[in-house]
Amino acid sequence: MSSGVQAADRTEVTILAGTPSTLDPALQSDIGSATFSAQLYESLTAFDLSLTLRPALAASWDVSEDGRRIVFHLRTGLTFSDGAPITAEDVVQSWMRIIDPERPSQLASLLLDVQGAAGHLSGQTTGPGDVGLRAEGRDVIVDLVGPGADFPAIVSSPTFGVVPPQVWRDNEALDTVRVPSSGAYVVDAITATEFTFRANPRYWAGTPTLSIVHLLAALDGRSQVAAFEAGDVDYVGIGSADASWIRFDATFGPQLRRVPSLSLTFMGFTVDRPPFDDARVRQAFGAAVDWPRVIALASSGDDVPADSMVPPGIPGGGDRNWLPIHDPARARSLLAAAGYPAGAGFPLITFAPAGIGSAEGIVEDLRRELGVTVRLEDLSDHFGRLRDDPPAMWSLGWVADYPGAND
Repeated sequence: MSSGVQAADRTEVTILAGTPSTLDPALQSDIGSATFSAQLYESLTAFDLSLTLRPALAASWDVSEDGRRIVFHLRTGLTFSDGAPITAEDVVQSWMRIIDPERPSQLASLLLDVQGAAGHLSGQTTGPGDVGLRAEGRDVIVDLVGPGADFPAIVSSPTFGVVPPQVWRDNEALDTVRVPSSGAYVVDAITATEFTFRANPRYWAGTPTLSIVHLLAALDGRSQVAAFEAGDVDYVGIGSADASWIRFDATFGPQLRRVPSLSLTFMGFTVDRPPFDDARVRQAFGAAVDWPRVIALASSGDDVPADSMVPPGIPGGGDRNWLPIHDPARARSLLAAAGYPAGAGFPLITFAPAGIGSAEGIVEDLRRELGVTVRLEDLSDHFGRLRDDPPAMWSLGWVADYPGAND
């Protein structure tokens, strides 16, 4: 992603950030909402810009010899933004909200390495000691079902943000300006067009340099470039088409930043019915498409073909290239072996691309090389359809919850 950045010496900034679905760390499941909640509610660990795991609310942690127990030691003097102490019990109860069987997090799987978490999530167990999370003094003790030395990396995810007792004990909604925070910022105001965050002077790492952050929901129809040029936003995402010329502009070029995104888009098949219940058909589709060419033609320069499910930049991704090799002859042979020689008898199928730019190129390669017809359809409720009545082909995105080498 490319973005524009204004005046680095200012302490009050305006950012185009969109609208979060929630400010609750345990309930958010999209990168847009996590961007907000991560500023308000801190976890025990965090990754720095070099993707090195660092202590956050925890000063340190110990891993048992067998890797089945992690003990986090909280920093001394931690407080929420209202001055109330942040305790180990706050951590435990914040994390228990992730596996609340009555309102579970969509990312509850991040906690399922903990002993008893799966049973609690399913409602099979309800006792206070049935989950391997407990507080002892300023320590948070985590017992795991198996060796899990990477658990400190897992809890860097914004899902594990620590909320105050008003939330975990009293069930106060987080989408208000009244709830104290454990992170770098507190909510100062919420309107229909903006969230305003104010620096938390009690933040464990010191008061943030940016004292006020205005997070805009939209630009009222204006382009990002125009709003940036007018000085109405200080940081804004720029599309690849704009970035291609902005990088050569004498004024704006030096302010352009390329921010790697630990994410990817992938294509899937519905395999519980024909034609994609046959692995040969899936393999034929993979071999028929010239993936590097299609991606290059659809991109303005920032997209790269995904050669695995691990985006570039995440440690531990490995060196193997999983991208299907473009081999039309093999693709036609596979399709014929599956009972569709030269595409004969192949049913009309629907591909829900969710707006990916390469969709038409994919469909054209399949028509040319295999003789099959694929109809493109933008679903009004993409996720709902994929859950309830998925089309034969579809596209989804994936964003790293944390850049862990073992994820």
